[in-house]
Amino acid sequence: MLQITETAVMDALRHVQEPELGGDLVSRNMIRDLRIDGARVAFQIELTTPACPLKDEIESRVHAALDPIGVESVDLTWGASVRRATPRVAEQLLPGVKNVIAVASGKGGVGKSTVAVNLAVALARDGASVGLLDADITGPNVPLMLGLEGQPGKTEDNKITPLVRHGVKAISIQFFVPAGQPIIWRGPLVGGAITQFLRDVDWGDLDYLVIDLPPGTSDAQLTLAQAVPVSGAVLVTTPQEVSLLDVEKALAMFKRMSVPVLGLVENMTAFVCPHCGEATEIFGRGGGERFAKDHQLEYLGGIPLDITVRQGGDVGVPAVAQREPGPAALALTSIARTVAARMSVRAAAAASQPVLTVS
Repeated sequence: MLQITETAVMDALRHVQEPELGGDLVSRNMIRDLRIDGARVAFQIELTTPACPLKDEIESRVHAALDPIGVESVDLTWGASVRRATPRVAEQLLPGVKNVIAVASGKGGVGKSTVAVNLAVALARDGASVGLLDADITGPNVPLMLGLEGQPGKTEDNKITPLVRHGVKAISIQFFVPAGQPIIWRGPLVGGAITQFLRDVDWGDLDYLVIDLPPGTSDAQLTLAQAVPVSGAVLVTTPQEVSLLDVEKALAMFKRMSVPVLGLVENMTAFVCPHCGEATEIFGRGGGERFAKDHQLEYLGGIPLDITVRQGGDVGVPAVAQREPGPAALALTSIARTVAARMSVRAAAAASQPVLTVS
């Protein structure tokens, strides 16, 4: 029997391409802790995100590469080190946050907060360190959707400590006002609150900070774009024309502010009857997918109407965290992994850029 050597294994793995980033696993320095015991091989692959959607494909390619050299058993484990998708800016806000993901919509009622909350929880469940900032100051829903109550504490240096639920650090103006009290603020006050949550909250080290923006194009979006380098925006719409008309304005806004748009999510694609399985397209058919194609955006996925989403949102258990995930939860998990993959691609492109200084 041929002796399997470390050189032979590494040479074989040089033929395994990383599906998203390109380049092989060896040249990208993704192989860790290689051990060989006869015809058995064990090693770890260091991914650029724990939410990688292509683990099965990579594993299949690894086996196909190692079989010809006589490897009979592969003990493959996964690690991850998330990189920044925007160049590091000296003395910037959020120094410990690698990537800021804005979730936005052109109008209210399309499920933007539902997408933001489930995106954050899905990334955390895959092993990423995640924060969630509820920037919808006049209509904060994140605490209810996460099942959070109470007031945040403070650190020794007077920073606000976010509350944690489902593995996600969260902050919201709702934590600081009595229940039912309306927040009737002009734009500058809204912008000031968002800046304070960015500057004065002890976010710590995060792979992703998801920001649930208010609907439309207003001070909140402008404040965010000016305060921190946003790694990418996720747009949320429903299939009907009135929603698409407004999301087009949100897209134009982000382009004007030079914020990269990762893609479009179509919520409420159809209602699937739990009894007969028939799909009813209540809000129209394929509007989001057509919009993405027409505007050269990536279509990140569609989310069907699912009663478990509403039920979970009302009791603080997001769809992706439920014991028996329904079709919407599966779609949301897939979308979260696609977003993480796109962040990794952007991080690979940004890796060679120098640290920027602020004058």
